[in-house]
Amino acid sequence: MDDIYNERREFSHVALDLPVEVHQGGSVWHQRLIDLSLGGASTDQPDVWDAQYNEPFTLLIHTGAETPLELHAYLQNVDNQRLGFSVEHVDKDNIEPLRALLRSHMDNPDQLDEELKRLA
Repeated sequence: MDDIYNERREFSHVALDLPVEVHQGGSVWHQRLIDLSLGGASTDQPDVWDAQYNEPFTLLIHTGAETPLELHAYLQNVDNQRLGFSVEHVDKDNIEPLRALLRSHMDNPDQLDEELKRLA
């Protein structure tokens, strides 16, 4: 990633290597999460990637909890076998698990509180 891209990021990203299912319509791709923030996620790109770029995706991140973390997102970029998604919606059942996952992997958890205030 280049410095210009990092400067444009609105939210802190944490590196995570977790299984993620990327759903769109009837298609499902089994991938690995690379990083996650309140506003986005990056995954590896599967060998066969025939998605509709302008249609929404559902990301099911398997964190080890009974229920996967569910995020609704749009694809923003494809670069170097990496897919970047912009999270468009986190429902009330998933905001707390997302917050807890990010907090547990951040060097400065207080920064997450500031970022959450910007979402409100």
